[in-house]
Amino acid sequence: MKTIKVKDLMSIAGKGGLFRYLAQARSGIVVESLTEGKRTIAPPTARVSALEDISIFAENEDVPLADVMMKIHEKEEGGKAIDQKSGNEELKAYFAEVLPEYDDERVYVSDIKKVISWYNLLHELKMLEVVDKEEKDDSENNKEQEKETKKETKKEAKKEDKKEDKKEAGKA
Repeated sequence: MKTIKVKDLMSIAGKGGLFRYLAQARSGIVVESLTEGKRTIAPPTARVSALEDISIFAENEDVPLADVMMKIHEKEEGGKAIDQKSGNEELKAYFAEVLPEYDDERVYVSDIKKVISWYNLLHELKMLEVVDKEEKDDSENNKEQEKETKKETKKEAKKEDKKEDKKEAGKA
């Protein structure tokens, strides 16, 4: 199954647009505005939401934002979505076409507008990267395996150091 890559993209409450995560700082996180290209620090008190953690309420189970964006991408055949400033009923009808199982009682028009504006922004910036969901999972698994291997290597190196220290202590 395919999905849209939203890793390292985030929204900050009170600030328009989307941001790319750059680094962790002592006083918060360093982000870069996708529209302006300016770097700023989001303080720890800022309400920051990673796009990969956002999902849309649906009747059975919540649908990740990346998958919703993929459905919009498929519906529009890679083109731009409906204007987020369209009428409320028009937006609801559009979203129901894209995601028929969405929970219309818990998903507000403001949520639909955000999703569509984010999609259109990513489309405008040519950042709608389609990836295989399985590949994404595999690469994450590989990273975890690499971390475990590094941990084991460090443990083994520490054991060897301790053995050498004991040998040297015994010789002295």
